[in-house]
Amino acid sequence: MRTIGVIGGGAWGTALANAVASAGKAVALWMRDPDAAARAELSRTNKRYLPGVRLLDRIGVTSRPQSLAGAETILLVVPTQSLRTALASFAGVLPPRTPLVICSKGIERGTNLFPSEIVRELRPEAPVAILSGPSFAADVARGLPTAVALAAAEEDLARALAADLSGPALRVYHGTDIRGVEIGGAAKNVLAIAVGIVEGRKLGESAKAALTARGFAELLRFAQAYGGRPHTLMGLSGLGDLVLTCGSAQSRNFSLGLEIGRGAPDAGGGKLAEGAFTADALIELAHAREVEMPIAEAVAAVLAGRLTVDDVVESLMARPLKAE
Repeated sequence: MRTIGVIGGGAWGTALANAVASAGKAVALWMRDPDAAARAELSRTNKRYLPGVRLLDRIGVTSRPQSLAGAETILLVVPTQSLRTALASFAGVLPPRTPLVICSKGIERGTNLFPSEIVRELRPEAPVAILSGPSFAADVARGLPTAVALAAAEEDLARALAADLSGPALRVYHGTDIRGVEIGGAAKNVLAIAVGIVEGRKLGESAKAALTARGFAELLRFAQAYGGRPHTLMGLSGLGDLVLTCGSAQSRNFSLGLEIGRGAPDAGGGKLAEGAFTADALIELAHAREVEMPIAEAVAAVLAGRLTVDDVVESLMARPLKAE
């Protein structure tokens, strides 16, 4: 039985472990905390991140990096801001050419690197792929039908990885546009915060629809400037993920915007919302290529406290009229 290693025992890592196990693979699920790993292995559930979801029998939970040394493929399922640290934990453990599938979304703060660039910097010999698309961890963990996209530079590798990870309820489409897939995953989180703000401020369904559509136009412009293909952004990892993330309170990014729009003093409540980390980096990259992203800029300004929600609404509505 082929073994897939999963680095990261949060909700998404646990959900993917279950999905891969249901496809007939053995899974080694690595958690950083030894106590949490021991509890999950004994109870067969990740009570902190996915309570009520039973871990399938093919999953072994561990806190020892060495337990993943023999895995044929590794899924990197940690937040983008922790990706560098997680990889360092496996230095000298994983063979240099073990395929690495990035399952996180965002841009690294401080370096403005995309996830694939971080991995290539630290693991230059490893084949790299990225997995993204409209998928909530709870749905995937429970075996509800879900479709995502996977991209690798080599088409044969992308096809093989998609076949390995696909199962009864998880359908993985493959392609070669790594940059397009990771841009879709990063930018949509920032835009989802904007749509959440509109919802929280009770600005109406018409405003939400307009903001989603104009936000998608920003995403397309940015992706094109950085080598992403429009066809990719029209698919699961772009438009599909944007629609899901902008339309449900299950999205941490949408929920963060919702709380900001309602004027919550402690918006976010300590929960990770990748869009909040990504916003400034996204804007810096946009400026570097002279890409106009007024909605993303507005989100960054609100998160940093430079502008209020009312200021942003007024400025966006006062922008010069132009052809769509």
